[in-house]
Amino acid sequence: MSQERIASIERNTDETQIRLTLNLDGTGRAQLRTGLPFFDHMLTQIARHGLFDIELDARGDLDVDAHHTVEDVGIVLGQALATTLGDKRGLTRYGHAYVPLDEALSRAVVDLSGRPGLTYEIPYTRGRVGDFDVDLLREFFQGLVNHAAITVHLDNLRGVNAHHQAETIFKAFGRALRMAVALDPRMSGQIPSTKGSL
Repeated sequence: MSQERIASIERNTDETQIRLTLNLDGTGRAQLRTGLPFFDHMLTQIARHGLFDIELDARGDLDVDAHHTVEDVGIVLGQALATTLGDKRGLTRYGHAYVPLDEALSRAVVDLSGRPGLTYEIPYTRGRVGDFDVDLLREFFQGLVNHAAITVHLDNLRGVNAHHQAETIFKAFGRALRMAVALDPRMSGQIPSTKGSL
């Protein structure tokens, strides 16, 4: 590979202070600190199954609730992804994955389209995993797609255990994104669009 696909992003607001480094061509290493153990566990799935290296230090107003931290991590990860992808020359562009975990099965489809769009169909069987509100996971993905300018479809096709439902979504997203950002040698530096830009 001629150049490293690594980006470091900082975001500082009155609600959160976040530092993140993303290496698209990593080994799946995650060093995460959000103050939200379940959320760290989910982010680790993206790193491990996408083979991305992610270093993240997020400090947020968790005394209010987890919303700002979760959403802003999505924003920063989306910004880092957009930076590492550049003009998307030579990329596969599309990715998809189905991932099971016991009774749960989820599907993720990714298009590095240049247009933010999220379709999120996850009928969680309960509203919390431990003390984590699973509604916040949509906010994470919304922040990510808005700032990465990608199209993502996430569907939980079946599941009984809400932890399994969430984990399969994050694993599938990691694998689908890994496929989409892969370099395709047959593209030989071309932009994967008939428009000539993404």
